Amino acid sequence: QVQLVESGGGLVQAGDSLRLSCAASGRTFSRYAMGWFRQAPGKEREFVACISGSGAYTDYADSVKGRFTISRDNAKNTVYLQMNSLKPEDTAVYSCAAGWTITATSSSIANWGQGTLVTVSS
Repeated sequence: QVQLVESGGGLVQAGDSLRLSCAASGRTFSRYAMGWFRQAPGKEREFVACISGSGAYTDYADSVKGRFTISRDNAKNTVYLQMNSLKPEDTAVYSCAAGWTITATSSSIANWGQGTLVTVSS
């Protein structure tokens, strides 16, 4: 089973950029769809972005479309989330997930990372 470790979170100001990384263990990384989810204080976890195993297909939540970009490097077993034009409402714990299917509306998750906190000040 793939193990996931996120990094790159931190405190930034509104309008800044941040790149999250999710490093995966195992030799089957490219077989998994990968996704980023986030959970703000007092709210349920929500979908942010997903990418297919090959990287050919991506999808985003409407709230981040045009600002965030998901990508992956299968040679490095890593998925990234580039976040630009950050807003205070983007403040949340961001978690990556590996799954057989991950879409904006349904997912079959194999494993989750521990999460990394992103705080955007106004």
